[in-house]
Amino acid sequence: MSSIRVSIVEDNDQLRQTLARVFQRADGYEFVSDYGSAEAALEGLPGDRPEVVLMDINLPGINGVECVRRLRPQLPDTQVIMLTVYEDTENIFNALAAGATGYLLKRTPRAELLEAIQDVRRGGSPMTAHIARKVVQSFQKSAPTDVPAADNLSPREQEVLDLLSQGFLYKEIADQLGISYETVHTYIRRIYEKLQVRTRTEAVAKFLRQRP
Repeated sequence: MSSIRVSIVEDNDQLRQTLARVFQRADGYEFVSDYGSAEAALEGLPGDRPEVVLMDINLPGINGVECVRRLRPQLPDTQVIMLTVYEDTENIFNALAAGATGYLLKRTPRAELLEAIQDVRRGGSPMTAHIARKVVQSFQKSAPTDVPAADNLSPREQEVLDLLSQGFLYKEIADQLGISYETVHTYIRRIYEKLQVRTRTEAVAKFLRQRP
């Protein structure tokens, strides 16, 4: 598998340099670029075309939420993970609604950070169950009714999707069900195809809307 192309948007110079060194030294990652402001990132990232962007949620000037919103049309396939000092529920929710894939605390250990990016590449979304539920509830309120039925899923696919709705990561789902990580990924791909969605949040929202 090719290296994961990563960019960083963080106004704290020391943290930005520390994160850059993590990806420069880690196998399986290609450090592409770093920016100290949303304004610079909006100008440079479309040309960099990273696979994953780590973005501070509380950038000065244009904040991280607005930066994600503006980047999404230009980089529809790039996954953005928000970096935050603490779990600011409202800001995290707004970022996810704007198109971010998930979020991590800035104090996340190096090994967990690298694992989370691998998970994102495979379709995961690092976030707590509390935040995931808040996003799903928003989708439930506004989503159309003419959606593919979740009852088209096999029993095992429904089990996987139920665990997704509780905020479990792929590795945790594999442990819960006693199956391999790769098998979970295969189930997720089939679920997305059957429900005609592209993201975890959309899949979970459709699943929960149709539960009794």
